[in-house]
Amino acid sequence: MKRCMIVDDSNVIRKVAKRILATPEMAVVEACDGREALSICAAEMPDIIVVDAQLPDMATVDFIRQAMALPGAVKPRIVICMTEFDVGAIMRAKRAGAKGYILKPFNRPILLERFREIQMAA
Repeated sequence: MKRCMIVDDSNVIRKVAKRILATPEMAVVEACDGREALSICAAEMPDIIVVDAQLPDMATVDFIRQAMALPGAVKPRIVICMTEFDVGAIMRAKRAGAKGYILKPFNRPILLERFREIQMAA
């Protein structure tokens, strides 16, 4: 079973994403900030991480670097979730190890299509 983690300080965003993504093939866990997410990653690294571009406790780029540096065989596919298109932020995130981005607000078709693209690129 694949594991996905949604990292966002908005309870609504986490719940909506979880409702869309949770299936018998995909377990979805939630984290409200970068520290909690890194703790979850250290215990059991998710296959895919959707992380808010504006974390309340650390820079998203720092979170990406730290998550990618954790020891283990699984290196997650990370997607940043943004409220507006920002080429600079996308490029910084990609240099840190992110594979792409998605814009908020998202809906079921948009989120599922992004996940198909990520899984095809894996």
